[in-house]
Amino acid sequence: AQVLRKGLQRGIVLSAGSFLVYEAHKLISGFAEVHASFKVEDVIEQADYLYGSGETEKLYRMLVQHKNSDDSELLWRLARSSRDLAQLGTTSAEEKRQLTYDSLEYAKKALEKNESNFAAHKWYGICLSDVGDYEGIKTKIGNAIVIKEHFQRAVELNPKDATTIHLIGIWCYSFAEMPWYQRKIAATLFATPPTSTFQEALRYFHMAEEADPNFYSKNLLFLGKTYLKLNNKKMALLWLSKAKEYPAQTEEDKQVR
Repeated sequence: AQVLRKGLQRGIVLSAGSFLVYEAHKLISGFAEVHASFKVEDVIEQADYLYGSGETEKLYRMLVQHKNSDDSELLWRLARSSRDLAQLGTTSAEEKRQLTYDSLEYAKKALEKNESNFAAHKWYGICLSDVGDYEGIKTKIGNAIVIKEHFQRAVELNPKDATTIHLIGIWCYSFAEMPWYQRKIAATLFATPPTSTFQEALRYFHMAEEADPNFYSKNLLFLGKTYLKLNNKKMALLWLSKAKEYPAQTEEDKQVR
């Protein structure tokens, strides 16, 4: 009986010890999870600060360390950062190509992790279009409908995102001014080839401006260019002047001027 009692007491002690170890493990795991979430938030906050400051290279160096992350917010920012670095005049042709393909992979992974992330859709569409520049006009036109679908999905998820609305405008403008030989390629790829008009493009550029006035030099530029296509020189001059006066903060802004 005494042996049994000691055995039971030992069992209780072991059970209590196991329980304490288990509780400690839960506590540590919980702390690690909280710490990890704070870390991701900190990285995102720092990334947004660097992006706003135009620190393209520094931002890329920071974000590329997280390329194996499962966080879609980090991944789409890395896709954007890779593309921005590729756009710099100091980036070699070989590096630009690699960064362009890398950015598409990061955007694709961001979508896989969270299909409801509007920015992942937007940057997937942008990066897919960029890759088309390396794979030829047939691939670029072939991807056109997929690209537009991702832009439209991004707007559904965030109707106030002016940049994506602008991108749909660019899509419309590109198809409106598509030369005859590209139209022939499109006709071989689609039963009903995608088409658009300058009027439709103009509508999206104005919608983008209404969503966020003066948000992007290229939207001002394309408002001017589209009005020129529609032979409205007075309105074209108005918007082209605004584009020229826009304070240059990025490489794209400098190109617009």
